[in-house]
This record gives sequence, C-alpha cells and structure tokens, in this order.
Amino acid sequence: MIQPTSAAEPDDAVEVGRIIGAWGVKGWFKVQAFATEPQALFSSRRWFLRPPEEPRVARPVGNAAYPPYLKIAESREHGEWVVARTVDVVDRSGAEALRGARVFVPRASFPTAGADEFYWVDLMGLAVVNRLDEPLGSVVGLIDTGAHSVLRVLPEGAQGEAAERLIPFVAQYIDEVSLEQRRIRVDWGLDF
Repeated sequence: MIQPTSAAEPDDAVEVGRIIGAWGVKGWFKVQAFATEPQALFSSRRWFLRPPEEPRVARPVGNAAYPPYLKIAESREHGEWVVARTVDVVDRSGAEALRGARVFVPRASFPTAGADEFYWVDLMGLAVVNRLDEPLGSVVGLIDTGAHSVLRVLPEGAQGEAAERLIPFVAQYIDEVSLEQRRIRVDWGLDF
C-alpha cells in the first residue's frame, strides 16, 4: 500500500470524481468522473484523496487510511469510466484499497475554458442580478437537464428549495457572466 506523505491539498482543490474499484490485475483503478468531459483528471498528474462522505462505502482492505495523494502515471477514458494507474500501486489489492476515495485536483490545473464557457465550480456563489440591477440571490448549485444547465439561485437569507429560483443557463436568459465581478446578469423578473 502507498505510504502517506505530508503533501498538503491545495486551497483550490475541486472534487472531480470517486474511485469505484480496481480495473485489471496490474494496479489500475476505475474512477467515476463527475464531468462528461473529464479533462481536469487528465491534465493533473497529482490527485488528492479524501475519504467518502458516507461511512457505508465498503472498503475491502481493513481500516487503513487513504494516501493524501496519488502520483498519476497514466489515465484515459474507458467507456463511461476513467481508468488510471499510479506509480505506487502495482496490483489489484492495492487498487481495491483505494475504493471509495473522493478525488480532488487543483482548480489551477483545469484546462482553459473557451469563450462563453464556464466551469460549474466557477459559477458557485456568484451574485445574480436582473436587468434592473435587482438582486435575485446567489448561485447555490446547478442542475444538468441534458439539454442545458439550470442555475439554482437562492435569495439572500432564504432557506429551502421552495425559495430557490431556477434560471435556465442559456443565452435567452443570461446576459452576462463576469467572473471578475463575481456577478451574473439575467433577463429574469423578481416575480418569476
């Protein structure tokens, strides 16, 4: 098994996937990526690990702690999964011991987004205002509907799903996204 080191997780770490088990007998493992195009996994050679949030995830190898990070030697898409290997894991049991680990990579290692493209993590927390500069709230999440994404906007001080505004993240409603000003301007009324 991999020996833990004192490497600290970067401040800009973003969760991008979860290790779901071994793949083959030579230390490769499968990762469930949280993005349709998992380029962040491929662009980072160091993946930071955290234990699963739900304690019921079964680990086949005792209670050994996960290593703080993995040095990725190779990774690629394989069907609906990403498969990867690290220089420190050489057999199936070592790969199985990683099962359940949450995978984080530095936000700085994400590929540059194209014009009018945004990573969901960059939209979280942005203030949302309409064309009259009336505050609608802040982005608390996004929903992928398949056709497009939907911003989940929660007004200041409000709680619960009933108070959320769901605004389609399409050009018809989104006038401007300013990451620098941490603001999204939308064509959306207070009474919608």
